[in-house]
Amino acid sequence: QVHLMESGGGSVQPGGSLRLSCAASGYTRPINAMGWFRQAPGNQREGVAAIYTSDGRTHYADSVKGRFTISQDNAKNTVYLQLNSLRPEDTAMYYCAAGSYVADTLQQLEYSYWGQGTQVTVSS
Repeated sequence: QVHLMESGGGSVQPGGSLRLSCAASGYTRPINAMGWFRQAPGNQREGVAAIYTSDGRTHYADSVKGRFTISQDNAKNTVYLQLNSLRPEDTAMYYCAAGSYVADTLQQLEYSYWGQGTQVTVSS
């Protein structure tokens, strides 16, 4: 049973920064990709950033390119999402996801395992 635990959400002012963490445990088959998704009230869940665990290749949604950075620490089985230059429209619940056969990294259907989410609120 794969378990993903997110942390690091909170409330910040526009222009501020946050760092989200996602610690993974319990997987019995290799995870080939991990991603971060977000969902704001009334909106569909959207892919934000993802990383292939074997080689570190990353993918980003256009809306966050240049502001968000995904990274991994394989020794700790942890993936991070650095959120910089935050905007009110970044306000959402952020979810960590993991999958063993992910090809399209920003598509939620590609992922089998999900965390409970951590709230990010950007407001003045």
